[in-house]
Amino acid sequence: MKKKVLLMGKNGSGKTSMRSIIFANYIARDTRRLGATIDVEHSHVRFLGNLVLNLWDCGGQEAFMENYFASQRDNIFRNVEVLIYVFDVESRELDRDMHYYQTCLEAILQNSPEAKIFCLIHKMDLVQEDQRDIIFKEREEDLKRLSKPLECTCFRTSIWDETLYKAWSSIVYLLIPNVHQLEKKLREFANILDADEVLLFERATFLVISHCERRAHRDIHRFEKVSNIVKQFKLSCSKLAAQFQSMEVRNSGFAAFIDVFTSNTFVMVILSDPTIPSAATLLNIRNARKHFELLEKS
Repeated sequence: MKKKVLLMGKNGSGKTSMRSIIFANYIARDTRRLGATIDVEHSHVRFLGNLVLNLWDCGGQEAFMENYFASQRDNIFRNVEVLIYVFDVESRELDRDMHYYQTCLEAILQNSPEAKIFCLIHKMDLVQEDQRDIIFKEREEDLKRLSKPLECTCFRTSIWDETLYKAWSSIVYLLIPNVHQLEKKLREFANILDADEVLLFERATFLVISHCERRAHRDIHRFEKVSNIVKQFKLSCSKLAAQFQSMEVRNSGFAAFIDVFTSNTFVMVILSDPTIPSAATLLNIRNARKHFELLEKS
């Protein structure tokens, strides 16, 4: 199953850097080496086995942008499932950015009116911390107004923290065909384990694709932090030529397990009863694998 995803935005807004971090295992500081995207870069990202993201990273130089809306219009904007438009929060040309975004929306409306629209207000780390909420809310209001009659969902993002994972997890989540079945099974699994939480990560990107929370948690950003930490740990293992399969973290207050789950996912199980023996939890994870493998193939 192929899903076409357009990644657009002005030159230098950070599109290729974020794509490289999520899909090509770059770490933030290494993205400085990336050059500007020339015209359209196509990549096919296999996700959860049978879902292929057909990612079109569209270079943002003015000449390319004009070309997309003129001679390439139908080719680029036809059959789009998702448009991700990236705005550099520090851009000196906000009016021009908004103009390009609106032109983009007109082309989407004509060619792919069912497409889902996401706006990423990027490089938020460059904004003073006490100003971030205010600036993001202002931009979000403007973009929602400009997007009508289409609906857009806005995220604040930075390659230096968990916000990038949060945005991309939310986007990819909408593309997974049987996600509600997956969540139902995950809830049953969490109940059997008496787990506080169960999270399902896509194997290559470590984006959270599904979760079940049975006890409320204070930190709303923890999924993305965990994604970030575990992905970096997994990359460190591969640099040492070690296979990352599983890990267990335990203290007097909780136990957490991360383990290979299906051929396309890792699972994380969090228990607040640290007296439950590891062997029992790992056995339950092993027993659940075949049910989730079947679900993935359906």
